[in-house]
Amino acid sequence: MSEHPLVTLTVCVRDGVDWVDGCLEALVAQTYRPLEIIAVDDGSIDGSTERLMKWHNETGNPSVKVLTQSAKGLSAGRQWAVEESRGEWVAITDIDVRPEPDWIEMMMAEIQPIADGESIVAVTGRTVFAHDGDVASRVRSMEIARKYRARPRRTSLANGPCSMFHRASLLAIGGFNPEWYHAEDMEVSLRLISNGGTIIYAPGAVVNHVPEVERKRFLAKRKRDARAHVRILRHFPRRKRIGPGLDFIGSSTFVLMILPLWISALVSGLPFAFKALTMTEWSWDTAQQWWQTKMLLGTVVLMAVHEFLLWRGPLGEVNRGALREGKVDLKGIWKIRKLTFRWSIALWQGLILGMLDALRGKNGHRPLFRASRDDFN
Repeated sequence: MSEHPLVTLTVCVRDGVDWVDGCLEALVAQTYRPLEIIAVDDGSIDGSTERLMKWHNETGNPSVKVLTQSAKGLSAGRQWAVEESRGEWVAITDIDVRPEPDWIEMMMAEIQPIADGESIVAVTGRTVFAHDGDVASRVRSMEIARKYRARPRRTSLANGPCSMFHRASLLAIGGFNPEWYHAEDMEVSLRLISNGGTIIYAPGAVVNHVPEVERKRFLAKRKRDARAHVRILRHFPRRKRIGPGLDFIGSSTFVLMILPLWISALVSGLPFAFKALTMTEWSWDTAQQWWQTKMLLGTVVLMAVHEFLLWRGPLGEVNRGALREGKVDLKGIWKIRKLTFRWSIALWQGLILGMLDALRGKNGHRPLFRASRDDFN
């Protein structure tokens, strides 16, 4: 390995015209040399292709090469960039990210092992999510910050917005499969670890993510995350994983419980509500007895559990932090409760779609019969 190996920095975009210039400016401004940049346009129809082509300059320092393809997906775009790369290391980021100037330099400072048995095949930095005052972006900003605070040096995920891979090691495990639906960074990371590699977290290698200001966009991403994680957990069950545990799931486990809690509360209350509506004789004493002995022990207890989840533990840390960043009032609390409930629904929708993908053997899932046979080998 040379003292200053060439690094190829790659980014893919589909319909992100407003983000192109900001991202490319940050990539060209990287302090590390030698460096080349490869940008892949994935079938954009909003003018991103033309905006990217203005940056095409293969004789610059760093050189910028723009590739265009039909809409094949992020994994396909990343893989094409890897195949076209000349660097010993290949970095990946997203078009809605603005790396700090020393991002690559800080990751390159971590490529030498410091412990026995380390074979460093990837280095991942730290993503800082900006917020724009709204509840969705504040929650996302706080959640990501909490995840990174608890992250160990040896980690299980080279995150898509802020990571770098040893090119030969990446190609040895097949690179990025174009069939993968989302979470291509986690799939590659677990394959690298299964092949004996080590992924290092470099907290000083910082990239800045634009705010996720739209609730609809926030929920769509959480649904995609859940759908893709069905594939991850199916292909890499706990009993087969080696190395560090999955350290970047965060609040989703707690959020997932919110919808079942509400359904349980509703189901527990319906029989008693029906009884109350069909009573021929009604009195305050009867109503009081019904409420105290039935609903109090059912719905109220479940809602108390809901509130505990909202304000305690990892999810509570995120929500309390989001309130501290904004105006602490009943309206803000109500907005967070609504967002968390819809977040839970999005996660369950994603899980159902992921299970359907598994049954049909689509979006990167192994066919069901082959997966069952492999589990016995």
